[in-house]
Amino acid sequence: MKKHKVIFQPSGRRGEVEDGKTLLEAAQALGVDIEGLCGSKKVCGKCKVRIEEGYFEKDNMESGMSHLSLISEAEKKHIKTEDGPGIRLACTAEVHGDVKVFVPERSRAGKQVVRKAAKELTITLDPAVKKYNIELTPPTLHDMTTGDNERVLKCLEDTYGLKNLTIDYLVLKELQDVLRKGEWKATATVWMDSEIIKVEPGFVETCYGLAVDIGTTTCVGYLSDLITGKVVNTESMMNPQVPYGEDVMSRITYAMTNPAGLETMQKAIIDGLNEIIEKVVSEIVKDGPNPGFAIDDLTIVFNTAMHHIFLGFDPVYIGRSPFIPAVQNSMNVKARDIGLKINQSAYIHVLPIEAGFVGADNVGVLIAEEQYNQDEMVLVIDIGTNGELLLGNRDKVCSTSCATGPAFEGAQIKFGMRAAPGAIEVVQIDPDTREPRYKVIGKADWHSHLEKINAKGICGSGIIEVVAEMFKAGIIDKSGKFVMDLKTPRVRKGADGKPEYVLVWAEETSIGTDITVTQGDVRALQLAKGALYAGAKLMMKRLGIATIDRVVLAGAFGSHISREASLTLGMFPDCPIDKVYAVGNAAGDGARMALLNKGKRIEADHRARWVEFIEIATDPAFEKEFMQAMHIPNMKDKFPNLKELLSKSGSKVEIKG
Repeated sequence: MKKHKVIFQPSGRRGEVEDGKTLLEAAQALGVDIEGLCGSKKVCGKCKVRIEEGYFEKDNMESGMSHLSLISEAEKKHIKTEDGPGIRLACTAEVHGDVKVFVPERSRAGKQVVRKAAKELTITLDPAVKKYNIELTPPTLHDMTTGDNERVLKCLEDTYGLKNLTIDYLVLKELQDVLRKGEWKATATVWMDSEIIKVEPGFVETCYGLAVDIGTTTCVGYLSDLITGKVVNTESMMNPQVPYGEDVMSRITYAMTNPAGLETMQKAIIDGLNEIIEKVVSEIVKDGPNPGFAIDDLTIVFNTAMHHIFLGFDPVYIGRSPFIPAVQNSMNVKARDIGLKINQSAYIHVLPIEAGFVGADNVGVLIAEEQYNQDEMVLVIDIGTNGELLLGNRDKVCSTSCATGPAFEGAQIKFGMRAAPGAIEVVQIDPDTREPRYKVIGKADWHSHLEKINAKGICGSGIIEVVAEMFKAGIIDKSGKFVMDLKTPRVRKGADGKPEYVLVWAEETSIGTDITVTQGDVRALQLAKGALYAGAKLMMKRLGIATIDRVVLAGAFGSHISREASLTLGMFPDCPIDKVYAVGNAAGDGARMALLNKGKRIEADHRARWVEFIEIATDPAFEKEFMQAMHIPNMKDKFPNLKELLSKSGSKVEIKG
């Protein structure tokens, strides 16, 4: 296969790539981070790069646009005159000759700030894995009829009442040496009071487990002490599958269209988790070639697509109607069968999934929040690349999944970006002057108090705040349309002739251009929030209720969006603002609960089947509810709590009470 030299600037990364590979594939292969929020679907336009023209003597190469495939129609939609010469979309431009590429600041993928800190849990400690100290009588010539394994089993039964235990084959292979090294004192690690998964010399007093939450965008691991229940360490990272697709459907498509697609993505997430495992135990275990051996149990949650890819199941069938998963119940898989570098005899407990697009992560939220033990009618929204909702109380709980699209993650937004340094995350707009103030990630103060701001774009929480503030300030009306007769230079028509609001002037940025919120950005957010609201409304109708007592915002994203802004936009039905609160990474909390208490695993299996899943996309009323929910906050539904809230803040907008 013919190969060509590719050089990326300003990083200086270079190498040879096969003819026909896209610039984005070349960047991924060479370790160059380029934004690609849509997963190479050619719809976000975030991966713009500039092609250098001419002969570069230092590099001994001729570079130019002629060395790439012809510009496509998809590219023409995103490349604007103001972008300058030589611009291509990295996800589309194919390499057919040597090329030198400059990645502009706004196209560089900054390291995402992953916010999934662990909170204190109140739960009875009864882990699936426990350690037992044993002391054996050394064998003699007069006692030659009992093997080492049988001695260990008898001691555990006599001392702790553990009957009918089995022993893992790998543990059995090492047992003779371990017992003699410890001079017949040892510690047996037992899983579910049924199988010995480790025997260590001497008396060991520590026992570690890892709870893992694999999100579409981020992954996090919570190392827990199974003796005390405390979180010892936390590590997180971007999901290494992101280069193969930003959302669930694009990854399913990647698996379908690439012969080794499933294997590639499975390897990526296994390698990523092994990196988390290595980091999370590095401060605790200093010795040995494999520190991860200290981890004796692992629980894991994820959405259904991530579940299938992690386990090596073909995800194609959950991407096609009727969206049937390979398995719904929980699973216990040996670590060595998956390739995770923990105790190779340990089990990975995979929590159950509810339905085709409601996965183990939603079950984690369910067992963490326990709506089934409450009298109040509670709506739990786990907002991410997909929106998953749970509504109900002890009598009944419904669940559904909403295709919110990637707007909440910053995709489909002109200056949208991930939650990385330089991203605007908090916004306020003066309702009289329409002048904004904002905060960027990485800097604690408002922009007006900073000498150097270096704003780069707007992250998901910033998008929600700025659009809500624009509505409150009368910059957009209830339909989301711009009001153009305002006396402010910030409301104008862009180069494309369409309305936009200038949030940041060019001199305050690191990208050298005004950061604006466009009519298209507002529409993208309306589509996302409309899907969430319609899902909640249809579940309310199924349960025969008119109001909600509490709203719980789950997930890292849900923890960082403004309650007032989300209620103002109508992301969920009206509720007293003091009854709207964030709980952090509830899916991760559920995984930790299942790690610390094996009864929670039984509870998860039972409740995953007890919850009623509602397929809202096929509901005849969905389209009507969705269209009404496109309005801010809603076309017809009343918002008395929001009306009171806005009147106190001095907002001039009219809300139905």
